[in-house]
Amino acid sequence: MSRIAYVNGCYLPHGAASVHIEDRGYQFADGVYEVIAVRNGVLIDGNWHMDRLRRSLSELQIRMPMATPALNVVLCETARRNRFRDGIVYLQVSRGVARRDHPFPSADTRPALVVTARRTPPIPAKFVEEGVAVISQPDIRWGRCDIKSISLLPNVLVKQAARVKGAFEAWQVDGDGFVTEGASTNAWIINEEGHLITRPVENTILNGITRRRLIALAKVQGIVVEERRFSLEEAKLAREAFLTSTTAFVLPVVQIDETVLGNGRPGSNTAMLRQIYLDFVAEKALKTG
Repeated sequence: MSRIAYVNGCYLPHGAASVHIEDRGYQFADGVYEVIAVRNGVLIDGNWHMDRLRRSLSELQIRMPMATPALNVVLCETARRNRFRDGIVYLQVSRGVARRDHPFPSADTRPALVVTARRTPPIPAKFVEEGVAVISQPDIRWGRCDIKSISLLPNVLVKQAARVKGAFEAWQVDGDGFVTEGASTNAWIINEEGHLITRPVENTILNGITRRRLIALAKVQGIVVEERRFSLEEAKLAREAFLTSTTAFVLPVVQIDETVLGNGRPGSNTAMLRQIYLDFVAEKALKTG
């Protein structure tokens, strides 16, 4: 079956879906996006994704392409037409189509909306059971990483550097030696006291929805969460480390650059946190699916 995309009001086969050559997303990366996990046909934390989408658009002075309830219908319908129950939906909103010029076009320019959806294979069991490696890379991104911009070239470059070195992810490091986040994930460590440590919400990181949910779940369990900066050196000395994202959920990190963490195996705290998150997703899908 051909995959189906939604493009500016129409559901189309992928092969027929297109955007205008002067769409500002294509010309300037002038737009934002969201990736939402789907389980049992349910958008996981869809409301939080919509909140973040509205914020990103507001920061760029782009209008919502439609009302939130209507957009939710489009997201669910795109997933339904692609005939899967577990996967992701991707939505992208650009400022729209206008003659190529750096300043914003006229206020009546209509935002462009593209939605795609697909099944996603589960994270390989080996990654969960054995953990993954990350490398460190200088953070060369712009100063507003809190906006989920489609301008991702620096992220692409560091992710490719990780792939070349056989690592799963790259953790980016700012000019002061502190870890910001991964190319497409949030970074976490666990100290000797069992406290979760992750960089605070600021312009240098994206406030990941999985990150946000895990903090809430951990606090319910009475786990101490420290939202503070941690250095690359502190990470290499940590008791455990892991990363979070919409597609990886909670994934143990057992090596940073050449440094093996602990005994080189995923820690019990990370395993517990992953299970807590998986239980949340399963319950959410069961209740609303």
